[in-house]
Amino acid sequence: MASPTSSGTGRTAGRPKPKKKVRRTPRQIVRGARRRARRAAGRVRRVWRRSLQLRVVTSTLVISMIVVVVLGVFLLQMIKTAVLDGRKQTAIAEAQANVTTVAGYLDRPAVATAKQSTSAQSDESDTSMKKAVDQAADALARRADARYSVVILSDYLVGEGRGTGNIDQRSVPQKLRVAVRQAKNEPQAQYTSMYYQGQDTPTPALAIGAMVPNVYGEYEVYHFFPLNDDVDTLSQVQQWLILVSVALVLLLAAVASLVTRQVVIPVRLTRQAAERLAAGRLEERLRVRGEDDLARLAASFNEMASNLALKIHQLEELSQVQRQFVSDVSHELRTPLTTVRMAADLLYESREDFDPAAARSAELMQNQLERFESMLADLLEISRYDAGAATLDVDSVDMRDVVLRAVGDSQPLAERKATRLDLRLPNEPCMAEVDSRRVERILRNLLFNAIEHGEGRDIVVTLGADRDAVAVAVRDHGVGLKPGEENMVFDRFWRADPSRARTIGGTGLGLAISREDAILHGGWLQAWGIPGEGSQFRLSLPRQAGSDLRGSPLPLVPPEIEMRRTWRGQATPVLSPAIEGGFDGD
Repeated sequence: MASPTSSGTGRTAGRPKPKKKVRRTPRQIVRGARRRARRAAGRVRRVWRRSLQLRVVTSTLVISMIVVVVLGVFLLQMIKTAVLDGRKQTAIAEAQANVTTVAGYLDRPAVATAKQSTSAQSDESDTSMKKAVDQAADALARRADARYSVVILSDYLVGEGRGTGNIDQRSVPQKLRVAVRQAKNEPQAQYTSMYYQGQDTPTPALAIGAMVPNVYGEYEVYHFFPLNDDVDTLSQVQQWLILVSVALVLLLAAVASLVTRQVVIPVRLTRQAAERLAAGRLEERLRVRGEDDLARLAASFNEMASNLALKIHQLEELSQVQRQFVSDVSHELRTPLTTVRMAADLLYESREDFDPAAARSAELMQNQLERFESMLADLLEISRYDAGAATLDVDSVDMRDVVLRAVGDSQPLAERKATRLDLRLPNEPCMAEVDSRRVERILRNLLFNAIEHGEGRDIVVTLGADRDAVAVAVRDHGVGLKPGEENMVFDRFWRADPSRARTIGGTGLGLAISREDAILHGGWLQAWGIPGEGSQFRLSLPRQAGSDLRGSPLPLVPPEIEMRRTWRGQATPVLSPAIEGGFDGD
């Protein structure tokens, strides 16, 4: 019986299946390349912005390159002009001497044939002119001695097309011939390429042409001076200029880097010391070397750090004394407050036996004691936050239940103020890891604040959630907030209108404590408001405790306000910044 592993299925059962290759479309490839290019450009921009030494060295390198290139081109042009001008003057002088020689050879047969009769002139003059042209070409060839080549041309006379050496007559440019014919007695020069017979590669040369007058017409004499040596010399000069320019630019970059380093390193050390000082290491100091400006900067920094550390230490002691005073007073007030509370409860229960004035006094004392107890509890809670002793009791809860409990606690006050609470809760559970006691307190404070300033209009409570966060928005249609009050509303004991008394006996610490509770959860508590349009407070919390909050599932500005502004073509106002983490992008 065969074992299971011997079958085909058994042999392949333990092997991983090969991954199927996914073919990318050209558009996806281009999109990926663009993303990589943007990321690379972003990294380069970050390095450029953060490195002073890189910017200085790069600027010095670019400016040095521009200066060296301009100077190099100017110097090369000057050298080229000096070399070629000298060569041109010498060539023109020698060409003029050769033209005089050629004119002497061509004049002899012309004078001799002029004395003969017309009928016998043609045959003999042709032979004489050909012989004279050959003699002139031979004389120029002996004089040139391979230093240059000569071509004698004439379109209408005999003896045309003579050249020294093996130069090809196609070397004569048509443009130069036209210039020579127009100039007549003045020699014309032009840089061109000359060709040798049997050779297709041109040779750089200086061509000089001149007209030789004759009794029967004119001959054109062209001298070709090869410039191989001059071109090689100029090429070597250009190569050396490039090498020297590159070396000079690199040297200037090295000098700039060295000089910048001497300045940047002390600044960098100062920045690092300032960062450590800002992180709480108040003993951080800089080493002072020398007596220059950087040394004086280090000394001033050390003096500033010492004074700052002293002031911070004094403020910490004062803050510690204040926190301890508040905590001690709050604890010490509990004992007499308990006694007064017992006596007040006894008087309040027996108020029916008192005369009306005493009964009213018992009721007032009872109300103020309740407010005093609430304020004392808030002061104790604030002192815990100031001392850093506040902790979370995190549990996974359904935020809908938390909202319903907070609304239930606020319902009696809403009925007393003739305010209707409109709940907008999702149908599915909104689970989040929060301290339900603190979140309920936040929502109660927001609801109490909305009821007090809502002027009896409806209050909308909205719960929203996404994959990472949950949010609760409390919207009222009351007096609203003036510009700039979105942040001040969370300050301790702050009132939008100081002349307006609290109608529900608030302590002035509710929103401040709510903000601290939101921060403790790693969330945001933000406010929006417009006078006459009401206000909206939004609490945003991460669904998982300890995770970072990057956005909120609910907008801070009510949708109807945003839609109205869009219809009117108005720009969206600047939103209230988050308590932690800056703007959330809504």
